[in-house]
Amino acid sequence: MRCIYTRLNRAHRKSDSERGSTTLELTIWAVPLVLFIGVLIVGGRVAVAGNAVQGAAYAAAREATLARTVGQAEALGREAANFSLNSNGVTCSPSSVTINTSEFDKAIGTTGSVTATVRCTVNLSDAGLPGLPGTTEISRDATSPVDPYRQRS
Repeated sequence: MRCIYTRLNRAHRKSDSERGSTTLELTIWAVPLVLFIGVLIVGGRVAVAGNAVQGAAYAAAREATLARTVGQAEALGREAANFSLNSNGVTCSPSSVTINTSEFDKAIGTTGSVTATVRCTVNLSDAGLPGLPGTTEISRDATSPVDPYRQRS
């Protein structure tokens, strides 16, 4: 009978020497896990912002091709891009919209195009990851054809 108690006592002493190892392992793994989750969040934010900027560029180019004059095309394109970014919840600080209307006034029967470039600086500093830049710039282009038979002013 004494042999059984001795074995149990030895097993108990062995587990006493390893007490706290699970807590230590959890603490060691917690830091990389939190950093990995942070990287996923930042990657998602950049991907969503990239899609929103691309959509804004398409909206700007399309809206600019519907205008009758170059000045109206530039104004409508900027307005469409800003509206698209705001409706997607993307905050750019700063953002710029460039509308290239060099082919806008081609002769009737000739297809021209309008290209819109949208640049957006996305804030990443609130993610709280060490070594991460505070901002990143996303730039997207889109081109839309101008109707070759539309009336021009």
